[in-house]
Amino acid sequence: RAKGIDVVAGIGGGSVMDAAKAISAMLTVNDSVKEYIEGIGSRKHPGTKKFLIAVPTTAGTGSEATKNAVLSEIGEKGYKKSLRHDNFVPDVALIDPELTLSLPPEVTAATALDAITQLIEAYTATSANPLTDALAISGIEHMSSSLLRAYRHPDDIEARTGLAYGALMSGICLAQSGLGIVHGFASSIGGLFEIPHGVLCGTLLAACLRKNINLLIQQKEYAFLEKYARISNVLGQEKYKTVEDRARHLPEIIDQWLTEMKIPRLSAYNIRQEDIVRIVNLTENKSNPVRLTHSDMADILRERL
Repeated sequence: RAKGIDVVAGIGGGSVMDAAKAISAMLTVNDSVKEYIEGIGSRKHPGTKKFLIAVPTTAGTGSEATKNAVLSEIGEKGYKKSLRHDNFVPDVALIDPELTLSLPPEVTAATALDAITQLIEAYTATSANPLTDALAISGIEHMSSSLLRAYRHPDDIEARTGLAYGALMSGICLAQSGLGIVHGFASSIGGLFEIPHGVLCGTLLAACLRKNINLLIQQKEYAFLEKYARISNVLGQEKYKTVEDRARHLPEIIDQWLTEMKIPRLSAYNIRQEDIVRIVNLTENKSNPVRLTHSDMADILRERL
């Protein structure tokens, strides 16, 4: 604060850009950042910030287009929460897919799975709207045609461009629509365990989709089922005749991706059966397309232990 900084640039992945976002905002006030974190502090940030430039070097979080900075402290009393204000969207985002060419396959996989999770959850969120729907489907189309290509062939610049576009769309959409149960788990688990955000989203995505879709079928909630069916179509599964069958097949497609990309289970990060109750008690699913009970959430976690 004493240096008279006028511009902050975040060049890196989502964590780096979020850190830059928080620094930009906190340079204009004199308190600790904890005072303004949702669910942790009690104060509302005035929304002032220094000029902010975001340069993503991964294709994942879409932080270059979001209004929040996710901050965490990991441990028994840990948290993973947001510093948020509409004014915190970066002033400039420079997106160059060539910056992602050197990413190793496992990072490409994890970050891309975060982006497609955000797109799917924003598209099926209770606060989705026609504009975010159009952008989310466009992002899903680009991700579906690029994800495995970039994983298998890291120097495929066309695939890298598709992932970068999808990640940007995911950031725009989540900022307007909110997200679902996968990111509810990401918040609670991310404050308790050392696990990469993209890996966590990826490993839970199919299990969460399966639970949502099965409950929606039971409840005959066809508006959301039709959205899941459309995603399944975009991912190349148009052979199934009914909305229910197309929706049911969506998590199977994701399962195939997780297998090929060798996405670890929760147990690889020391998450155990005895942790489930604590995690579930900390998890929110307010924008999820179907209300999940604690038992439903526990089922999801057990599937991915």
